[in-house]
Amino acid sequence: MHGVHVADLTTVANLRSWLNITGTADDALLTRLVAAASVYVQTYISRQLLTAAYTETLDGNGGDRQILRQYPLTAVSAVTISGQVIPVSTAWNISGFQFDDIGVTLLGYTFSRARRNVTITYTAGYTAPPLDVEQAVLDMCSLRYRERDRIGYVSKSLAGETVTFMVKDMSDSVRTILNNYRRVFPE
Repeated sequence: MHGVHVADLTTVANLRSWLNITGTADDALLTRLVAAASVYVQTYISRQLLTAAYTETLDGNGGDRQILRQYPLTAVSAVTISGQVIPVSTAWNISGFQFDDIGVTLLGYTFSRARRNVTITYTAGYTAPPLDVEQAVLDMCSLRYRERDRIGYVSKSLAGETVTFMVKDMSDSVRTILNNYRRVFPE
C-alpha cells in the first residue's frame, strides 16, 4: 500500500450523522479520522477496495492461472508473457486469456516459468465501499473521536465508580468484518 493513494471508505457527512453531530466545526478532525481509518483498513486487509487500475509484473509459474493482488477483477485489458501479447479468449475453446473475480486463466498458453516475465493490466475493486466495511470505518472513527479526551487512560475512577476503556486497535466486531475482506493469496 506504500505510495498508493487510498480512497476514503466513508464520508465526513456519514460520520457526522453516525456521531449525531449537527455542525461542521469538527470537520477537519473528522476528515483526518476518515482518511486515517481508510488507510488503516486497506493496509490491514492488504488490498484496496474501490475501483482502480493496476499493472502487475509477476513471475511466471508454469501453469495456466495467475491470482492477482487486487480483487474483485472487473476488467483485464492486457496480458503479456515474455513480451508476447496474449489475446482475449472469447470462448472456452479459443486460445487466449479469460478472467474471473480473482485471477486470469490461459487457454492454449502457459505462464512460462521465469522471473518477472508476466505483465497483467487490469481494473479491480468495488464501485462503492461494501456497507459492512463502511460501518466498520464509521465505528473506528467514532471510537477515535470519542476517546480523544481520554488518550492514555485505561480506566478512570470518579465518585466511587470505575470506568474501563477499550485499549485495542479495533473492536472485535470490526476485526471480524475486516477479516472477511483480507487478501489471503501470497504476495
